[in-house]
Amino acid sequence: MTRPPPAPLSASPAGENRLRKSLFSRLSPPQLIALSFATAILVGALLLWLPVMHGVNPDGTRRSVNFLQALFTSTSALCVTGLNVIDPARDFNRLGQVTIMLLIQLGGLGIITFGTSFALLSRRRVNYSERIRLAQQVSALNAGDVLPLIRNIFLYTFVIELAGAALLALRFVPLEGWGRGLFYALFHSISAFNNAGFALYSNNLMNFTGDPLVSLVVALLIILGGMGFLVQLNVVGHLLHPRRHRLMVHSKLVLTMMSVLLVFGTLAYLALEWSNPKTLGPLPLGTKLLASFFQSVTTRTAGFNTLDYGAMGLATLFISILLMFIGANPGGTGGGIKTSTFYVMMASAWSMVRGRRDTTLFHRRIDTETILRAMTVGLLSIGLVNAMFLLLLIFNTRPDVLFVNLFFEAVSAFGTVGLSMNTTPLLNPDQHLVLIALMFLGRIGPLTFAVAFSRPRGKELVRYPADRDILIG
Repeated sequence: MTRPPPAPLSASPAGENRLRKSLFSRLSPPQLIALSFATAILVGALLLWLPVMHGVNPDGTRRSVNFLQALFTSTSALCVTGLNVIDPARDFNRLGQVTIMLLIQLGGLGIITFGTSFALLSRRRVNYSERIRLAQQVSALNAGDVLPLIRNIFLYTFVIELAGAALLALRFVPLEGWGRGLFYALFHSISAFNNAGFALYSNNLMNFTGDPLVSLVVALLIILGGMGFLVQLNVVGHLLHPRRHRLMVHSKLVLTMMSVLLVFGTLAYLALEWSNPKTLGPLPLGTKLLASFFQSVTTRTAGFNTLDYGAMGLATLFISILLMFIGANPGGTGGGIKTSTFYVMMASAWSMVRGRRDTTLFHRRIDTETILRAMTVGLLSIGLVNAMFLLLLIFNTRPDVLFVNLFFEAVSAFGTVGLSMNTTPLLNPDQHLVLIALMFLGRIGPLTFAVAFSRPRGKELVRYPADRDILIG
């Protein structure tokens, strides 16, 4: 007696679940991160493309937003960048602005992080492969600690965003009224903490150049969001229980680099723009200091501006490009190559110049794999920015869009900063597609993208002898 052939997996819901699980289990963490962001961007674009999301003209007609503009806005929101080809304050109604705010929150905390949180709420078991993907997305040190870390990240994020919204409401409610003012406070708090740079004013935050409440609250939210969740929780634990929770070497590095770059940026903006009649020139001393500090903070991948970057000098723009390229810290909501990567690259080069075998940090040796990873991230990032910048030059059709404008846009998109020299709306559709690709690659990271789509090779059975005859430098 012969047995009937087994039913295909798709013949039952259980079979479909097994098939779906097998498909997802084949994806590596970098592939899943890249795919989740790409899918969410497409869904966000389709939502923002709907006429019900669009603003209304004075004559009562709907404002027109085409699919490319919706795709650009969705990418900019989910990649927490802030570049805009249209004006979110006018071209989207309240529903569209709420959608953008939710996309910012989703992109800042990470899509996989949200998925795991829903799984925890539904009391579903999170397997080890999912923990590995999560650890990679939030820069956790190991997969075993990732679930408590996720819970703390969500709690910390929402507490900080609500506190920021409460403080900003002190300014926006008197200006806009209760309903509109509270929404503006919440929107700008979420946008600032997630380093997104979206604002509901057509000139961003230039109306608040001399306003210490808005400038300092937004700057503090940017710093906390870009610090990195692991560092934030380590610092909070150290402050509450100094003996039980010591500061990690990574936390010390991040805090040191962040402080140095903030001071350097503030002094650079203050000195270079001091007498510029279109930026700091007409402002009193206190406002000059406040505006310089704010620009130093916001170039670290936040995208808000209280000064006009189109009116700044070339030396100031160079400093801005450098700060945007370095970016925020690992595991935070910001982009760029990250402060730790920049430090490891510079420190290892300095050690080589001084003839030292090891690169050290706070009496600890930085291992060779970390140095190679930092060099790889830096090299891939430089190559990516320059390749996309070349495409922007090739596709450029406007003589009034200069070399420096396009390079500034390229670095801003890669670093998910969102600052612009008032250039983004002037670019053509081909250039907008280049910026979309740059924002996407900048958010997931060039190394993550390269690993996601490279073919895994088997174990190397042969190791060739080293050759010391190759000359370098």
